[in-house]
Amino acid sequence: MKAVVQRVSEASVTVDGEVVGQIGPGLMVLLGVAEGDTEQEARWMADKLVGLRIFEDDDGKMNRSLLDTGGAMLVVSQFTLLGDCRKGKRPSFIGAAAPEVANKLYERFVALVGAAGVPTATGRFRTEMKVALVNEGPVTILVETPPQA
Repeated sequence: MKAVVQRVSEASVTVDGEVVGQIGPGLMVLLGVAEGDTEQEARWMADKLVGLRIFEDDDGKMNRSLLDTGGAMLVVSQFTLLGDCRKGKRPSFIGAAAPEVANKLYERFVALVGAAGVPTATGRFRTEMKVALVNEGPVTILVETPPQA
C-alpha cells in the first residue's frame, strides 16, 4: 500500500456536484492498494497513520497524532499512486490491485481507522472525484507499507 498523507485544516471530495466526504482539521489520505496487498498491509497502514506524529505540540514540534488532536481523516482511493513511470511516457498500472480487491482493502483500512477512534470520511470508489483541501504547513508525507516477505 502507498499513501500520500497531507496535514489539512479542511478537505472535501465532490462527486457530480455533491460533497460526499468532508473533514475539518486532520489528515487527507490518498490511498493506493498494490497487487498482493492483504489485511496485514491495511492494518499496518491504519496503525501507522492514526499514530503518525505530524501535528505540532505546544512547543511547535511535530509531536502529536490524530489520536492526540482529535482530528479526522478523509480517505480517497487512488490507484494512480501505483503508476510506474520508469519506462516510456505513459504510466503502467500493472502494480495496482484489481478493483474488487482494492475496494475491499480500502474499505477495511477505513474501518480500522474508525475503530481506532478517528472520525473518517471517504470519497466514492471508482468515480470521478474532485478533491479540495487546505494543506497546513504545508506538510505532505509519503508512506509505504514494508516490502512483503
